[in-house]
Amino acid sequence: MKLSILFKVKDPQIKALHLTWIAFFITFFVWFNMAPLATTMLAQLDWLTKSQIKVFAICNVALTIPARIVVGMALDKWGPRRVFSVLMVIMAIPTFAFAFGDSFTQMLISRLVLSSVGAGFVVGIHMTALWFKPKNIGFAEGFYAGWGNFGSAAAAMLLPVIAFNLFGGDDGWRYAMATTGGIMFIYGIFYWFAITDGPKGAVHHKPRNVAAMEVSTYGDMIKLIVFTIPLFGILAVLIWKLGKLGYLQGTGLAIAYAVIGLIVIYQIIQVLRVNLPILKKGVPEDDKYNFNQVACLNTTYFCNFGAELAVVSMLPAFFEMTFKLTPTAAGLIAASFAFVNLVARPLGGILSDKMQSRKKIMLMYMLGISLGFFGMGMIGATWPLFFAVVLTVVCSMFVQGAEGATFAIIPTIKRRITGQISGMAGAYGNVGAVFYLTLFTMVESSSTFFFVIAGGALFSFLFCLALLKEPQGAFADEYHLSSVDKELMNAESP
Repeated sequence: MKLSILFKVKDPQIKALHLTWIAFFITFFVWFNMAPLATTMLAQLDWLTKSQIKVFAICNVALTIPARIVVGMALDKWGPRRVFSVLMVIMAIPTFAFAFGDSFTQMLISRLVLSSVGAGFVVGIHMTALWFKPKNIGFAEGFYAGWGNFGSAAAAMLLPVIAFNLFGGDDGWRYAMATTGGIMFIYGIFYWFAITDGPKGAVHHKPRNVAAMEVSTYGDMIKLIVFTIPLFGILAVLIWKLGKLGYLQGTGLAIAYAVIGLIVIYQIIQVLRVNLPILKKGVPEDDKYNFNQVACLNTTYFCNFGAELAVVSMLPAFFEMTFKLTPTAAGLIAASFAFVNLVARPLGGILSDKMQSRKKIMLMYMLGISLGFFGMGMIGATWPLFFAVVLTVVCSMFVQGAEGATFAIIPTIKRRITGQISGMAGAYGNVGAVFYLTLFTMVESSSTFFFVIAGGALFSFLFCLALLKEPQGAFADEYHLSSVDKELMNAESP
């Protein structure tokens, strides 16, 4: 697919692509609306402390992981148009509550709820898969994710300008944040009426049960359970952080851990409840898929998107301290890591389409990430700054290209559970971010941190080398439909 087609906005699928990446852009614009205004909040609110800002930052990612799982289930049941619209409208409420909050409790709860808006990414992945055929899915998913993800960078650049120049005054930051919620609310309503779940006449393929992902063998069911535990278990790390900061102690801390344990047990029960009847009945050969595909892409997104979120958080300080730069100069250099997203992620999807081997492209990118971060671990004060910046940009190209390559494969694994697969892989990206950021607080140097990320990417490379298979019909004109898919479609027909 040629890039020039992106300007053919009258083409229904291109129109859908643009409408959807804009929705994703807005959700990330809202999700990251606090960081650029945090220092202003500290200056204007005499009761707010730096420690409390750190708590808000933790809360900003706390529910994103389970939200992506829940949203993935909702997608397969109700479709992306409804889910995206409802998500944007509902998440505007905690946005307003945080913007005009006048107590720590109000802002804490609203920020915690608002972290669910980070699930918007998963919705658009499913919508794009409904509009584009397998042979072009890499291009579409890469463009969607690359441009939508830029919402976080746009928030950093634009919100201070809006707060200080458009509104001004002591409450300018409040109105700037509220503006992001207002935009999202309006666009959520617009999106409901502006788009459909795929072209006219297309059928939304629904799974038999959305409470847990369907699998094809007993062995795959065990693997699903193994990969489910970290999705909720990682929340224990966030609870531990809150305990370290002094906001959860004693009984409260014990209750929080117990709740996480019960959630994990509940989800395992759901996996068993959904899959045991299916497996006892027997899965037709043409309906089977290998869960190893999902497992591989969980590891890739853990190691690429997880690394991106973690590195973006520490890169300004790294350049400032290593090369004795001003905060402004270090911030501009670090921003190059995010700016590359506009090109790198679509490129990863395009290469996955063009090279006729989605597995080989995935492996190339994961090996590139490993080598790139190993190189960044070698950066020191004696390096020419130019070479350090070039290496950072090249590493970023591999990181974000790998994200595009990951989601070029996901829609081709199992059509009717695309939402759940996207939700799980997307959640693993956030699991990676929490894991790496927590690890960063424990290591003695940035070099060690980069080496650990390089090691993680190398593990994912080897894991995919051994287990990832070229998806069935990865470059076909239509998605594979099994006998069960057809039965479910006939059962849903009026």
